Amino acid sequence: MSNNHIKRRLPPLGALTAFEAAARHQSFSRAAQELHLTHGAISRAVAQIEERIGVDLFLRRNRRVYLTTAGQRLLKTTSEALDALSHTVEEIHRHDSASPFLTVSCEPSLAMRWLMPRLGEFRERCPELNIDLRMAGGSIDLLSENCDIAIRRMDFGIKENYQITTLCSEWAGPVCTKVYWDKHIRQDVSEANWLHSRTRPNAWDDWKVSQGIEKLTPKSEQHFDHFFYALQAAQDQLGIAIGSTPLVADDLQTQRLIAPLGMQPTGYNYALLTRDDPNQDPRVAAFSNWLMAQTTPCYPVVRL
Repeated sequence: MSNNHIKRRLPPLGALTAFEAAARHQSFSRAAQELHLTHGAISRAVAQIEERIGVDLFLRRNRRVYLTTAGQRLLKTTSEALDALSHTVEEIHRHDSASPFLTVSCEPSLAMRWLMPRLGEFRERCPELNIDLRMAGGSIDLLSENCDIAIRRMDFGIKENYQITTLCSEWAGPVCTKVYWDKHIRQDVSEANWLHSRTRPNAWDDWKVSQGIEKLTPKSEQHFDHFFYALQAAQDQLGIAIGSTPLVADDLQTQRLIAPLGMQPTGYNYALLTRDDPNQDPRVAAFSNWLMAQTTPCYPVVRL
């Protein structure tokens, strides 16, 4: 009889998943936290496997567990199998060009101030494709986070196997409303209330270095948790913030904000990250081509 017809005598997948987490952490409690299960559920899953194969997978001593030799062997094989299974499922999902969903991870401030106002236009162009927008910044594992695309400011290391499509360069400079500038500043930016964000704590220092005025200090300062809040505070006439394009591109165009001292390149780019060439998937190609059409080169703003 062909081996293809031999019934596989494997423990349930759920039990193997529980064992893998427990073995990786060498802790039933930490495995339970990771999988959102109880300690008892992890213990029962491990006992089920041990009963099936007839050997102990853990040594239990002083409320701690240690892998046996058999447990180490099973951990290696189980980890490889689960990784392969996860990878295959994700590959099928990502390359299913008929899928009506495209999962996009985007930095929160960029998403709120630049991408979301434009998604309506993309929806009109591609009504059959639904964008699942997830807001996150920094490094990302597209496979484990089940994302097709990430849009990022390229200020961190990128995995070598990612495809990087540059969208635009970043320019930055002080931004505020014209009313605030005329009323509180009048050419002396040190008279302003400087708005900071904890997600870009060095923005003002970097700008001062670019201007050769490292010793300049403001009349007052105010700190916010996120870049988006600092820019909104500037728009609400609470002070002056370091704004960057493309995040303030729409505000500058409509004159909700002005950049009275001009803007300079920061040396960073915004880019699209994909695991494969964007043209391999029609969904990714449609979205990336649309994104490229939305971004235009950023130039310094004329000083007042």
